Formats: sequence, structure tokens, C-alpha cells
Amino acid sequence: MTSGTDRLRSRLLPNTAPWRSSRDFRLTWTSGAVTLLGSIFTMTAIPLQIAELTHSPLAVGAVGAVELVPTVLFGLYGGVLADRADRRTVVLLTEVALAGLSALLLVNALLGAPAVWPLYLAAGLTAAVHGLQQPSVEAMVPRLVPHDQLVAAGVLLSLRWSIGGVAGPAAAGLLIATAGVPAAYLLDLATFLLSIALLAQVRPVPSERDAETPRLREFTDGVRYAARRPDLVGTYLADLAATVFALPTALFPFLAQKLDSLWALGPLYSATATGSLIAAATGGWTERVHRHGRLVLLSAAVVGAATAAAAFAPGLWAVLLCLVLTGAAHWVGDTFRGAIWNQSIPDELRGRAAGLEMLIGSAGPALGDLRAGGLAARQGVRAALRTGGLLCLGSSAVLSAALPALWRYDRRDHRSNEGHGRQTPAQDATA
Repeated sequence: MTSGTDRLRSRLLPNTAPWRSSRDFRLTWTSGAVTLLGSIFTMTAIPLQIAELTHSPLAVGAVGAVELVPTVLFGLYGGVLADRADRRTVVLLTEVALAGLSALLLVNALLGAPAVWPLYLAAGLTAAVHGLQQPSVEAMVPRLVPHDQLVAAGVLLSLRWSIGGVAGPAAAGLLIATAGVPAAYLLDLATFLLSIALLAQVRPVPSERDAETPRLREFTDGVRYAARRPDLVGTYLADLAATVFALPTALFPFLAQKLDSLWALGPLYSATATGSLIAAATGGWTERVHRHGRLVLLSAAVVGAATAAAAFAPGLWAVLLCLVLTGAAHWVGDTFRGAIWNQSIPDELRGRAAGLEMLIGSAGPALGDLRAGGLAARQGVRAALRTGGLLCLGSSAVLSAALPALWRYDRRDHRSNEGHGRQTPAQDATA
């Protein structure tokens, strides 16, 4: 009985081998965890402070517009930078810049009459710095862990995001309610300082290309590479189908009204994160899956079906259950998309591929909110949910037929990349 329980636990719980085998992965994972917590506090505080200073919903909504363009533009250059510079250095320097922006927000909040413009300035600059940083963060992982642990590393990284998505907003709201907005910015600054101290202990992750000045036009090399691989194109399109059609966060306030449960707005927002957390906490099975492409497509189909089901759900708890399933299925898709990218993209192109992924990842939710809001205004909230879910489900079927290379993708065909460009176990065990 005990042995059976142990086997079940090992099949479900995440594999912590990347933590045990790579000191640098432990450091970067912990660094990301603490800075994620602080960032969530700031992301919660900025809209609240703008609302308190302006009393304008439009002013609060403008934060998203201020962030989108810098994220896209600097994400493109960040991808090129990740393939030219030392990735650890890029992440470390951008963390220093983010700490400076947190200090700016703290100083402004402590003024007798805080100004609004520093909030928009900090939001735009933070988006730009994140755009520079994120491709290097993603491109570092295959250099820090063994090839056969990439799926496990992806599960651990997504678990970090899921925990933050569920616990972070609640903790931020409690802190701001009891200690005020400045306390949120102060905590964010403290987390950045801790993150910098951790990253300073990570060994360099230099580019394998010649150290030339990065040029934005080099990004097209990554686009051309992706275009030559139908399986990669399919991962991007599956992600777009899910985020554009079937992640209707813009509808949640109106859905809560429809359900006569305004108190449920918080649970609606956290339901998909809860699903992701449950999936990540029981994601040990992912390492035994070889046909990653099929899981990408099937997870998009489940996301669509669950979203469409939410349109027909009779009450709040049924809607929440559908959204939890949506979050879990989206986590599965993200996990195997990340595994395909890390296993099969050459190291010298990983930064630019991550920049392309950031571009798609930023555009998809923004377009999705626009689509959902526009359709809901004309046909109603339920119709917007139903149509989006069915479109996502149909898109998954079309992609499965049109891109057989993605459906057939098998990680066992990409073992030639194993160990490429990473430190040896002997090097990793030092320090």
C-alpha cells in the first residue's frame, strides 16, 4: 500500500531534479519567485493609486495601453540582445533598473501630494525593461539544466507563476489595505534587492555568437527560422487561439453582474490561476509524455471547450469550475510549448525565439479582451464566451489537420540538442 502511494505521488508531484542538479537553476528560480511577488504588489498598487488620484476608470485603463507598446518594441530587441550578450548579465542589470523604478514609485507615494505622471512613466519603463529582460530569462534555462530535465524545469517555473498568481493579489490587497500603497512599493524594492543578491551568485551565461553590437534587424533571423518550422508556427498559433478566443478576462465584471454575484469578481479572476496551480502541483506526469505537439493541440481544444461550457453553465460555481479547467488546460499547453522551444531551438536563436513568443504572448490577451468586449457589447456576455470557446476549439482542429508536423512532434527526435551549450555537471556542482 505504501509503495503504491509512493508511486502515485512520484507520478503526480513535480520532479525537483532541476533544483537538486543545478545550483544556478535554484538561484534563478528563487530570484524569480521573490521578484514576482514584489511585482504583483506593484501591479496591484499602481491602478489603485491612479484610481484614488483621478477617480477615472479611463485613466486606470490607460495603464495597459502605456505598457503594451514598450513590451512589444523592447521585447524584440531583448530577443536579439539575449543572443548576443551574456544572459545572466542582462537579467542582473535589468533587475537593477527595475529596482530603481520601484524606488521612484516609493518616493512619489511618500510625497504629500503624489503625482500621476510618475505612475504612467514607471509603468511604461517597467514594461520596456521587462521586454529587454524576459527573452534572456527564458533563454537561460536550457543552459542551466540537463536536456532531459527541461520539462521538469518548465513545470517548476510554471508552478512559481501559478502560486504567485493565486497568492500574490490577495496578499497585495491585504498589505495595501492595512499599511497603504507605499508599503507595497517598499516591499517590491526589497524583493528586487534580494533578487539582485541571488543573481550575482549565478555564473555567467555568455552568448556563443561573436560579441557584436546587437541590431534589431537580426530579429528577422529568428522569424525566418520559425517560419521554416511548421511545428514551431503551430505552437505560436495554438497560443494565439487560446488567448484571443478563450481567455475572456475582460468579461468577468459583467459576468459577475449577470450571475448576480458581484462578490465573485475576485474568484472569477483567480479561477484560471487556481487551475494552473492545481495542474502544476500535479504535473509530474508531464515528463513521461513524448508527443508534445499533440498535448499543445489537445490542450487548446480543452481550453476552447471549457470556455464554451462556461457560457452554458447554470450558476456561479459551475462557471468557476469551467474556468479552473480552462486554466489547467492552458498550463498544459504552455508547458509543452515551452518544452518544444527549449528542446529544439538552437541556442544561438533562443533569445530571438523568446522575443517572438513575448510579442505573441503580449498581443494575444490584448486582442482577446478587445474581441470579447466588442462581441459582448453587441450580443451579450454569454454569446461572447460561447463564440470564443467554439472558435478556439475549431482552431485547434484546423491546426491539427493543417500542421501535421506539430501533431507528430516527438521529443525523442530532438535528443541531438542534449547538453548543447550548457555547463558540464562537474562545473555545475562547484561552488
